[in-house]
Amino acid sequence: MNPFVLTFILGFGLLGHQDVFAQTNNYPNHQIKIISPFATGGIADGFSRIIAQGLSESFGQPVIVENKTGGGGNIGADFVAKSPADGYTLIMGSIGTHAVNPFLVKNMPYDPLKDFVPVVFVLDAEGLLAVNPSLPVKNVSELITYLKANPGKVSYGSGGIGTASHLAGELFVMTTKVDMVHIPYKGNALAITDLIGGQTQVMFATMPTILPYVKSDKLRGLAVTGAGRDPSMPDLPSISETLPGFDVKNWIGLFAPAGTPPAVVKKLHAEVSKIMQQPSVQKKLESEGAKYYAMSPEAFGSFQKKEAVRWGKIIKSAGIQPD
Repeated sequence: MNPFVLTFILGFGLLGHQDVFAQTNNYPNHQIKIISPFATGGIADGFSRIIAQGLSESFGQPVIVENKTGGGGNIGADFVAKSPADGYTLIMGSIGTHAVNPFLVKNMPYDPLKDFVPVVFVLDAEGLLAVNPSLPVKNVSELITYLKANPGKVSYGSGGIGTASHLAGELFVMTTKVDMVHIPYKGNALAITDLIGGQTQVMFATMPTILPYVKSDKLRGLAVTGAGRDPSMPDLPSISETLPGFDVKNWIGLFAPAGTPPAVVKKLHAEVSKIMQQPSVQKKLESEGAKYYAMSPEAFGSFQKKEAVRWGKIIKSAGIQPD
């Protein structure tokens, strides 16, 4: 090869490497955007804002949260999947957007495993099975008996297709062999409003979104959806005490588009991990029945894949067809 051509190619490659290094070394040097694919008022949106404020303070750059809702979170996730892989557009992904939706939605616009890089696990949240007080049941066993005596006459609301509230309902229906109608909403807040109003009768919702209404007697709490009793409500049984093996918790985590430089991912992971371990954030997690677990990005990726396998098997066993 001509020495001049070889020198040019090597020089161009070196400049390209230096440019990437400069971008990652100076990261961030302008505004970061976190996409919240769910409605305001939910746990994903709330912790997106906590993290955005913390990152803004530590980075000295504006970090904003933008809600892009719809499609069970797919609209927001697809937007981020197709955004530049530079660390300036992130998503607060969930069990739905990043593990379950491919089994529930036809013609997925993105691949949750291939189109993203996991950045940091944020939390998993306890769920609560609650009913409208007009329903004549006071525990899980009574609910199952009532549903079997009234097939197709009771409906349960969820925060949308693929959300933890939907998955818990489907697992409950599959496990108990009851006939209950699913009504998906655009977020937990709307679903809870209709549950209080009696338009639906049952809901499996994340603890922080529904607990205030249980405490004020607007709704009746029957059981938590995790594998065991929750320390924040030790007197409330778990569904698993009636249905052994039942275990559903919502989880959320921060993801970046695939191809985001590892140095940027490492920097984001370190800063968000610090935020989640702050005493004030830990106190908020505890009050909302949620937990943060320290995971490396690689461990978070492994967890994500295991969740996809687990729920894929459950959904197929239940005979649920993608819409």
